[in-house]
Amino acid sequence: MTEDLKIDKTINFVKKQLKNAEGGHDWFHIERVYKNALLIAKNEDVDLFVVQLGALLHDIADSKFHDGDETVGPKVAHEFLSEIHVDTSVIDHVINIIKNISFGGGNELQKFHSPELDVVQDADRLDALGAIGIARTFNYGGFKNRLLYDPSIPPNLDMSKEEYKASNAPTINHFYEKLLLLKDMMNTDTGRKIALERHQFMELFLEQFYAEWDGEK
Repeated sequence: MTEDLKIDKTINFVKKQLKNAEGGHDWFHIERVYKNALLIAKNEDVDLFVVQLGALLHDIADSKFHDGDETVGPKVAHEFLSEIHVDTSVIDHVINIIKNISFGGGNELQKFHSPELDVVQDADRLDALGAIGIARTFNYGGFKNRLLYDPSIPPNLDMSKEEYKASNAPTINHFYEKLLLLKDMMNTDTGRKIALERHQFMELFLEQFYAEWDGEK
């Protein structure tokens, strides 16, 4: 089986697995990350097959939707990749991407590094920024029935991984606890360039949001 056919099978598998997923973590999120990864990879020395599989499978079973269990995604991905006879070394690399791609509160040390992870991680982070990032954030906040904003609840910028995962803070807080931090966490020049533009868009959004909240506009 050629690599192209394995990618096609992976795309079909992911579409099926995420058919009824929450709107910010569905197939269309995966597709955007996949496209971002291909764009970034053009300027990086990477194994494109690993990048493609990592991007397609990075959220195959997000722990947020599996009671915080971070082992489900790697297990599902490993079983699928074995079934379509992907080389063991490639499977191991893709599993390490899945295990290490997450923001996790920002205070967790990343245990694995590779140029391929750098590309997929940047691609995923870009989808948390800009107009799409704003839409995904409020979609998830609504999914969890969170407040839009509460001025009496300040953002917590020093959360542990466990505190971050358990947080039920208003959606606006998430901008400060994650989204606005991502610009300075990008790995590649292409990722940094795109992230800056999307970051600036979010800052304008927040400025408008507070003005409307306070009845100034």
